[in-house]
Amino acid sequence: MTATPRSWTPERPIGGTSVQDRRPMLRLLRLASPLAPRLALAVLFGVLAAGSAIGLTATSAWLISRAAQHPPVLYLTVAIVAVRTFGIARGVFRYVERLAGHDAAFGVLTRLRVLAYQRLERLAPAALPVLRAGDLVGRFVADVDAALDVLVRVVLPYIVAALIGAATAGFLGALLPGAGVVLAAGLLLVAVGVPAIQHTVARRADRRTAPLRGELSAATVDLLRGLPDLVAFGAARRRLAALAETDDRLRRATARSAAGVGLGAGLVALATGACVWAGLALGAGAVRAGTLNGVVLAVVVLTPFAVFDTVSGLPAAAAQLATARAALGRVFSLLDQPDPVSEPAAPAPLPADHRLELIGVSARWPGGPDVLHDVDLALSPGRRVAVVGPSGSGKSTLAAVLVRFLDPSAGKVTLGGVDTRDLAGDDVRTVVGLLTDDARLFDTTIRDNLRIGDRGADDERLRAALADARLLEWVDSLPNGLDTMVGEQGSRLSGGQRRRLALARALLAEFPILILDEPTEHLDEETADALTADLLAVTRGRTTVLITHRLTGLAEVDEIVVVDGGRIVQRGGHDDLVAVDGTYRRMCQRHS
Repeated sequence: MTATPRSWTPERPIGGTSVQDRRPMLRLLRLASPLAPRLALAVLFGVLAAGSAIGLTATSAWLISRAAQHPPVLYLTVAIVAVRTFGIARGVFRYVERLAGHDAAFGVLTRLRVLAYQRLERLAPAALPVLRAGDLVGRFVADVDAALDVLVRVVLPYIVAALIGAATAGFLGALLPGAGVVLAAGLLLVAVGVPAIQHTVARRADRRTAPLRGELSAATVDLLRGLPDLVAFGAARRRLAALAETDDRLRRATARSAAGVGLGAGLVALATGACVWAGLALGAGAVRAGTLNGVVLAVVVLTPFAVFDTVSGLPAAAAQLATARAALGRVFSLLDQPDPVSEPAAPAPLPADHRLELIGVSARWPGGPDVLHDVDLALSPGRRVAVVGPSGSGKSTLAAVLVRFLDPSAGKVTLGGVDTRDLAGDDVRTVVGLLTDDARLFDTTIRDNLRIGDRGADDERLRAALADARLLEWVDSLPNGLDTMVGEQGSRLSGGQRRRLALARALLAEFPILILDEPTEHLDEETADALTADLLAVTRGRTTVLITHRLTGLAEVDEIVVVDGGRIVQRGGHDDLVAVDGTYRRMCQRHS
């Protein structure tokens, strides 16, 4: 387990993303295949519910028409019972259909969400900086939820409409062939033609809705996270204006999509009226010709109302499908991101020897060129090394390679003589821990934040770790002590306190090898110097790599490695490096 969540921005941005999946619907249906029996049950009861509604209308039409002839009441008894039966059955079948359909859809949603979470865990942190935090949340929440909409509002309604439409057209065709043909044509227009026209009108809007929603989410999260700095530099109004412009684009896209749905609803009403009038005209002619009973004419005329009521939601379902396809495409494009590291099929056992060594290592972030070039570094147990260099020189990439967030593109990294590519990544990270400058604190107590390092730690061990990190006196001064809430991302603590609490958590995990990546970044000089001194004191005797651009206190480490342009350009002790003209001396001069 690492000391912090796996997230930071590499020196070079990730250049490539996977191609949008062009068949997200097929992939979703394959994902739903284990739940096919539940979906089939939902379809069955959906057909029964729709059939009951149509049967209610047709039977009622016959009953009213026949009752107008004033026959003996016994002639109407069966129809009366049928009307009651259909009326009750429609509600019961609809309830069971919704229950079965949503049960199956939530099962698929659960599978997709678990897949997305597992994929994010595999991609973090190397393959995620290409996505902004808000957009990532949008893909994981709203876009994944599109699977539920597709199954409940698109797939099931279309299957039910197809089956019940064909059955009803056949029924009317048996009574009056012309009316059956007209109804079939009207249903085909509503199911296929209207969605096609609707999609033509709002095609661009449907495609843009999901990305714009993700963009709006990302912009909102960025605004909230950076609000203090934006206000301080007078940039809040510009960011709010940009956010409002994104919201306006989303509103316009949604309005265009809604206009397409409205057009579809109008065309459905026209198709319904056309089928009713055509049935009336054909039926009246058949009655005059003596080929159709006058009582049955009411069935021919009124049944299309019930059928079109069943299929009237198909244009809206088609619009939902267009939006959901874009959303699911974004989800599957995330799932299709290549692994930043390859896990062995049969991992080698973790060696007892914790000597970590880089031999001719080059490394790159996914989609980019090599950032590290031919790096050699040996970390024997207890050795402390400082890695320094200008920003963008490859220091954080080196940290990612050491903790196996990245695999080398050339050379190899060995742990106890075993290539780390032959070891499970999680096994490597039980030995090599990472503490970064953005170590995340969760909105819970000090105790719970510390126990991320060791869930079984008692208060005595927690207090010992806080003492090593020079925080125990401060924690003891708090009214609630270890039960003090730290706020979202440690907002109730100072910058130095957040870093020291993260350090205590890392110490509690007792990693044999500890990587400290810019632990004093964004701190004032006095706090940074004090924290560096404490870090070097508390890690004495532990294999440690201190990655920093600050040069204070580096005389305490065993070796200083100077990285520039992704290569090791100097190495040695502080006094030796200052004595020669090179990158380290120039850094010292600038620091002074």
